Amino acid sequence: MLYSQECLPLSSGESITLDVYVPDSVEEGGSPIRRPAVVICPGGGYRYRSKREAEPIALRFLSLGFNAFVAGYRVAPHRYPAPQQDLGRAVAHIRANAARYLTHPGRIAVLGFSAGGHVAAGLGVLWHREALWSKIGLTPQAVKPNAMVLCYPVITGGPYAHRSSFVHLTGTEDLEAHAACSLETLVTPACPPAFLWHTFQDASVPVQNSYLMAQALAKHHVLTELHVFPYGGHGASLCNEITSGAEASFLLPECAVWPEMAARFLQSAM
Repeated sequence: MLYSQECLPLSSGESITLDVYVPDSVEEGGSPIRRPAVVICPGGGYRYRSKREAEPIALRFLSLGFNAFVAGYRVAPHRYPAPQQDLGRAVAHIRANAARYLTHPGRIAVLGFSAGGHVAAGLGVLWHREALWSKIGLTPQAVKPNAMVLCYPVITGGPYAHRSSFVHLTGTEDLEAHAACSLETLVTPACPPAFLWHTFQDASVPVQNSYLMAQALAKHHVLTELHVFPYGGHGASLCNEITSGAEASFLLPECAVWPEMAARFLQSAM
């Protein structure tokens, strides 16, 4: 198995990390199999990146037949669109090195939690904006995700906003600045297929975030699967003993099926 932490340099002289999880090659007819991949964006309100939503997710999706990568996108004090550009850079790097990573270059999904869901969905709605990528030496086709998995995502800068995420992302409490990053208003038919899940009881990022995104995607006829589980709070990750720790509210057997559901969607949608 290939496991490494790679550093992707930025023009500012900084770098972002990309954690790589790729199983050993399996030969088929003399050629190694190219697997689909997920690029994971942990949550953390644009203040930090949660470890509970990083490696455990990568290992789970490895077991479901995917190569997995964890993107170390920048958080505050870095501002929009730096995190989205970081994820685009990670996708472009994986695609350019698809042979080394045994990855199918046309089957790369982004998978994000909470504010990481905003990063992932942001790439999904912005990938075709050439000006955003030419600034960092990339093209829309290089950064394009082939699907999205959005887990209790931050989406809207409107009345149902997780306000602190938008403050950290924009550096201001100005609601107009937050509205400009409200992703349900930026959806176009160019968005990739999307799988979303949320809990109805989420008191941090209201379930309306997923409703609004799913409605916007449906309006533009983008293939979408949405699941709303009735019980459970925010940040449950895998919803099982691996990521619940001492927090009993994160142990949600009825929600723990979401990785298998997402994997089936990805296998059919990209």
